[in-house]
Amino acid sequence: MKVLVTGFEPFDGEKINPSFEAVKRLSSSIYGGEIIRLEIPTVFYKSIETLRSKMCEEQPDIVICVGQAGGRARISIERVAINIDDAKIPDNEGQKPEDKPIFFDGENAYFSNLPIKKIKKELEGIGIPAEISNSAGTFVCNHLLYGLMYYIERDFKKTLGGFIHVPYLPEQIIDKKGNLPSMSLENIVKALEQIIKTSIKESIT
Repeated sequence: MKVLVTGFEPFDGEKINPSFEAVKRLSSSIYGGEIIRLEIPTVFYKSIETLRSKMCEEQPDIVICVGQAGGRARISIERVAINIDDAKIPDNEGQKPEDKPIFFDGENAYFSNLPIKKIKKELEGIGIPAEISNSAGTFVCNHLLYGLMYYIERDFKKTLGGFIHVPYLPEQIIDKKGNLPSMSLENIVKALEQIIKTSIKESIT
């Protein structure tokens, strides 16, 4: 079984992105699944095409995309992506779409087909704070989740896919104003490993 796990490059002036920092540290094999890592550009459309190209190459059984959600305190398991780009900040190539559909021939929304409730329960069982989120925003994270599920619906019908948002790392909040939450890289990696294990386990039962 192949599991493709993606994380984003840094954006908005950050030096690191906890999503790919954690993905880089995953074991090469988890619960019998071969782990394939991929860094995604924080760029509208280029992100989707980078992911789709890797999916065509590897034909993964499970795809788990990971992104940074600064300000969130828990591992957020995203339920749904909506067909809209509405950026408050530019992406890494300066694009800042407003109220723009992602795919004109796509549905208004697509839902993750990962076992999101089971993932939440299993994360809490190992002491990792987790939540199910009903909004992945309208920036590149939502864009990528929408693209993932759009292509699963059309071309990869047997593939499980979804998106996980992770908090800032402690070192990212030192110079930021306010009492922002963070999570250690060790716990983010631990969370992703459990998410992969739960997803594999549920896919073969």
